Amino acid sequence: MGRADPEEGQLPAPVKPPDGGWGWIVLFGCFVITGFSYAFPKAVSVYFKELMKDFHVGYSDTAWISSIMLAMLYGTGPVCSIMVNQFGCRPVMLIGGLLASAGMILASFTTNIIELYLTAGVLTGLGMALNFQPSLIMLGTYFDKRRPLANGLAAAGSPVFLSSLSPLGQVLLEKFGWRGGFLIMGGLLLNCCTCGAVMRPLDMGMKRKTEKAQDKYEAKEMLPIGGKSEEGISTTDGTKKAKKAKKKPKKGKKLLDFSIFSNRGFIIYTISKFILVLGLFVPPILLVNYAKDTGVPDTEAAFLLSIIGFIDIFARPACGMVAGLKWVRPHVAYLFSFAMLFNGLTDICSARASNYTGLVIFCVFFGISYGMVGALQFEVLMAIVGSQKFSSAIGLVLLIEAFAVLIGPPSAGRLVDALKNYEVIFYLAGSEVVLSAVFLAVATYCCLNRGKKEEPPPEKNPSAGGGSDTEEAESDVQEAEEHSSDNHQPTHSTDNAVVASEEANHVAEEQSGEGGGCPEGDGEVLARDGCNTDQTVERDSF
Repeated sequence: MGRADPEEGQLPAPVKPPDGGWGWIVLFGCFVITGFSYAFPKAVSVYFKELMKDFHVGYSDTAWISSIMLAMLYGTGPVCSIMVNQFGCRPVMLIGGLLASAGMILASFTTNIIELYLTAGVLTGLGMALNFQPSLIMLGTYFDKRRPLANGLAAAGSPVFLSSLSPLGQVLLEKFGWRGGFLIMGGLLLNCCTCGAVMRPLDMGMKRKTEKAQDKYEAKEMLPIGGKSEEGISTTDGTKKAKKAKKKPKKGKKLLDFSIFSNRGFIIYTISKFILVLGLFVPPILLVNYAKDTGVPDTEAAFLLSIIGFIDIFARPACGMVAGLKWVRPHVAYLFSFAMLFNGLTDICSARASNYTGLVIFCVFFGISYGMVGALQFEVLMAIVGSQKFSSAIGLVLLIEAFAVLIGPPSAGRLVDALKNYEVIFYLAGSEVVLSAVFLAVATYCCLNRGKKEEPPPEKNPSAGGGSDTEEAESDVQEAEEHSSDNHQPTHSTDNAVVASEEANHVAEEQSGEGGGCPEGDGEVLARDGCNTDQTVERDSF
């Protein structure tokens, strides 16, 4: 996917998304990859206490392992985009799975915290990043009409894996220690390679059809057709060479397409997402400590995160189904704005919750709104930039989000240490999320919808490009089939074409001799439609 043809320098024609079939296998692979990418950095925190004892470090030192993983997941977005555009999704995911597994296996043999940063943090984080982004790209190529539902189901992998990896890590820690747990976790990450192996490019089916058609054509050529078969073959080869000579080689796909910054919708989405990430992750990070400070027991405080994860599992697919409705999908950006507004108001309204019942109600509504945001964030981006530029767009968006991730939660932690008040933090985080929702909705309405109304409707030109990705794919496939059928005609049709062209030349000569206002030329025949000398054809070439 995304690779240029090495012989002609042309990009493969887009193929119509099947919206099913093998796409469900791709969806399951994306579900697993999303679960590992988002849940694994949080699940590793189970081992932090043992790491603190063995390496004689503090909690903040061990917390950097998860922070480095997330920073690699977000910050290496452009690198992933370049590798996907150069080599395709499947090879990049296979390499990423090996790196993620190797990082955890090597981490089980480390002797200090710095080595853990380099192995479990950098190497494993890079491997998960090389899996996460290509899986979303492949999901967008296999689904079009059902893409919102597919994104919602894939996003559900995060809460499902979070609710399973954390207990599994605790069991492994008790039976095998943190080194044995890291070793087994590294083996589990090899499943990313399996998920990468099922990411079959869509253009392979078209190549197989073309090869079958060529085999049939060669079989017909080997049969005795007549005395003129050799002449027909040579003539066909000559016309093919002439067409290839006339065709100008197209430029290959850019490694990182910065032209998406000329898309106003992409700029609006990027700014809104940056503001959103500043406050989105703050409440779940501080929730347990906030509950403990209000007098909630440790076990019940930890159960609050389980409530959010359980609600999140059902909220993401449900929101994907709603976003896929015919009357909702054209306005999916406004649905995304509503989800962010819902999440921000939940933070603000729950800032003064002082008992366990109030915190449980907060977790229910936060799980619903958080799941809606997770299910819609990449669907909106795909709708804005399209599937062809999505690989570059998601890499740049994740890079910008990386700065917000490094700014938001650490700043909230410092404010808590300085003010000793969680209420202010919840107000601030909720205000940032609400601001991002209002900005996205207002900017989309003013800058995009009004611009479309003011612009005159473009004239319909059958030769010009336009329409959705599905329509473009259908036209390209139909054109490819017509081109292949033209090239695979029997050889006697080329002889008829030669005779017809000679008769046309003879008629054109007679018309020019009658004084039709066209200049005469030696050894040249003028085109039938006019007297332009640039459209002359050599008679000897026939």
